[in-house]
Amino acid sequence: MAMPSGREAEAVAFYAGVLGLDEVPKPEELAVRGGRWFRSGAVELHLGVDEPFVPARKAHPALLVDDLAGLEGRLRAAGIEPVADIEVEGHRRVYVSDPFGNRLELIERV
Repeated sequence: MAMPSGREAEAVAFYAGVLGLDEVPKPEELAVRGGRWFRSGAVELHLGVDEPFVPARKAHPALLVDDLAGLEGRLRAAGIEPVADIEVEGHRRVYVSDPFGNRLELIERV
């Protein structure tokens, strides 16, 4: 996913702090480009600097979570309002935007 230059601290605050993903150190030769990498289990989410930056408002990753209600509480406490969507194939779903306007879908099996 793309992010604007120089806003790595916001990426860490949101993806690690609010969503609870682990930050993964980027290889030294890639770290000079900016951005941040995150992991949860077998899934990695890489944010790379893109200039000019344009947020992904339609195409998005979907992250499967175990406690969507708890995550929604953390999001609201951080000033981020999740947007509920219809349940699809036994999954409760909400959407949020990261600090850069990128769309994320958070889903939980019900």
